[in-house]
Amino acid sequence: MGTISLEHSDRLYWLGRYTERFFTTIKALGRQFDKMLGTERGYTEYLACFGLADTYSDNGDFIRSFLFDEGNPNSAAYSLERAYDNGIVLREEISTDSLSFLQMAKDTLSKAEQSGNVRLALLPLEDILYGFWGCVNEHIFDDEIRNIIYIGKTVERLDLYMRLKYPFGIVEKEFIRLMKNLNRVPKDTPYRYNTRYLSDLVEILGTEEDYKREADKAIDSLGHLFETAEVFV
Repeated sequence: MGTISLEHSDRLYWLGRYTERFFTTIKALGRQFDKMLGTERGYTEYLACFGLADTYSDNGDFIRSFLFDEGNPNSAAYSLERAYDNGIVLREEISTDSLSFLQMAKDTLSKAEQSGNVRLALLPLEDILYGFWGCVNEHIFDDEIRNIIYIGKTVERLDLYMRLKYPFGIVEKEFIRLMKNLNRVPKDTPYRYNTRYLSDLVEILGTEEDYKREADKAIDSLGHLFETAEVFV
């Protein structure tokens, strides 16, 4: 429709990104529990995926920070809080029902921090987030609004999958999903993608060989996808 302001579009985009970042981070950290069993500092490979320094005293310190510390910008708690902040502003667009799922996720994460069995306490979060996305689909009638949220979601998922070194087949599938979402963007929308960096992604993610050779460039190009110079018109 092209009637959404750039500022509002940005909030929709980041609602999608932060919600997906929370979801994928929770799943990735769940796998870290298994990798850390019987090992000291079993989280260093995870940190390396994001170029982060090891400032943690032990496995438990790492998990506490990356799950629950809202002051850690790489934590699940931080991402969920930013998603909720955007959701409050966008309540009329996404519905109060959708926002309630983010509040439910916040409550569940808070209870998990106090639980004697953190992994078990985190299990409901996956269903809560699926409930959020289902509610978004049910209550949003403006396709442009829905599509901007889902562009943010797929950009974030693709970024994390590449950083976490998921198999090429999974990365490729998410890129195809992103391309479909981008192709649905109305011509007059204020939220437009940068053709230069999209071309780089198309070239790099065309084959597994190119991706393995230039994965870092693909991550960098994805990070610049919505810069305002040389945009789609």
